[in-house]
Amino acid sequence: MFPANELSKALYKLNIPLRRFKTGTPSRVNRKSIDFSELDVQEGDKLTVPFSFETKERPKNKVVCHITYSNEKTKQIILDNLHRSPMYSGKIEGKGPRYCPSFEDKIVRFSDKERHQLFIEPCGENTEEMYLQGLSSSLPEDVQLDFIHTIKGLEHAQVMRAAYAIEYDCVDPTALKATLEFHDLEGLYGAGQFNGSSGYEEAAAQGLVAGINAALKIKGEEPLILDRGSSYIGTLIDDLITKGCTDPYRMMTGRSEYRLVLRQDNADIRLTPIGHKIGLISDERYNAFLYKQEQIKKELSRVKSLSIPITDDLQKMLREKGTAELKTGCKMIELLKRPQITYEDLKPFDLTREDLPYEVFEQVEISVKYEGYIKKQEAQIKEMRRLEAKRIPDDIDYSTLKGLRLEAIEKLSAVRPQNLGQAGRISGVNPADVTALNIILESMKNDR
Repeated sequence: MFPANELSKALYKLNIPLRRFKTGTPSRVNRKSIDFSELDVQEGDKLTVPFSFETKERPKNKVVCHITYSNEKTKQIILDNLHRSPMYSGKIEGKGPRYCPSFEDKIVRFSDKERHQLFIEPCGENTEEMYLQGLSSSLPEDVQLDFIHTIKGLEHAQVMRAAYAIEYDCVDPTALKATLEFHDLEGLYGAGQFNGSSGYEEAAAQGLVAGINAALKIKGEEPLILDRGSSYIGTLIDDLITKGCTDPYRMMTGRSEYRLVLRQDNADIRLTPIGHKIGLISDERYNAFLYKQEQIKKELSRVKSLSIPITDDLQKMLREKGTAELKTGCKMIELLKRPQITYEDLKPFDLTREDLPYEVFEQVEISVKYEGYIKKQEAQIKEMRRLEAKRIPDDIDYSTLKGLRLEAIEKLSAVRPQNLGQAGRISGVNPADVTALNIILESMKNDR
């Protein structure tokens, strides 16, 4: 693999602000050379969640992972050879991902730890390659072999591919719009890990959004902008273009203030209408989605109206679940609201239940149990979107505006937010600045 040095030079000539990051990957070892007899088995989930809502039959986990640990011998080999690591010798200067450091980084940062947990993961159902999760390294191959062979279960491991680290150029993402088009280079879009994120899901998500917007621009249609209340993709992009990043950005649920609403079980509810509108969801799939929504609506109506009479079996179940017995009959929804009670618990007492897909029951149960919290977050999202609707002209000159602090002018000029909501999320821009900017925008509107 050869570096694309000329590409970086071309980007520099276009005055695109670049920075240097690094990443790495662990060794792959031969399954047949691993001694699994003393390793801890990690089973997969019994109830699997498919990647697509179109999947009719849930896939079953057919393989397992294993856990092992490094030890003092492993640690000593690393420490004795740190001078041979490109990251510690200065050959690699890029900033690495905060949440998946190299193994030598772990040894140095957490020098008080006697051992570190490692996952041995199969790369596929029919391959002999096993992925040593947690063992990324930039050390020479002979050192890697030495420390791998000190680890329980890997004493005779055959390395099929050694671990390695790379460094690469990426853009300062504050140079991008929410569409991932460059502010100063119309028609040029940033996509993937180049935008300052880590790889895999984050990179794929940005490639999807950049590609969609490039196609929409060519067609002369409105761009696709996903906001923080719609998706983790929207949160990821907004964080990057508004706050920038000093190390490869990784998307985690904790980064979203609306994570109770942004769940994997309702991703189709949030995003299928958008996908259908821009032509990425077929009519057949969209109609199936609408049918599911109708099923959820009808089932929710049913549990609100269905009365559950008191029986000895019902009272016994409630006692066993650690919740209060009934004094009078009640609607099914009242029992479903209890945290200890699930749909399956109520199945013997639910005489009108239809044979619906699991996903329908799941949506109803979640909406019932978390109704108050969900409504609160939906109100917050509504307010956020009210501010997002207040667009800021692309050609606005903040240095000419009165009422803004100097720091706010500098930050707003650097990030160039596309709306008032984004402006309020910029570090160094406070609520008073947002209020002043709102007044300025209103006056500009009235002057036109």
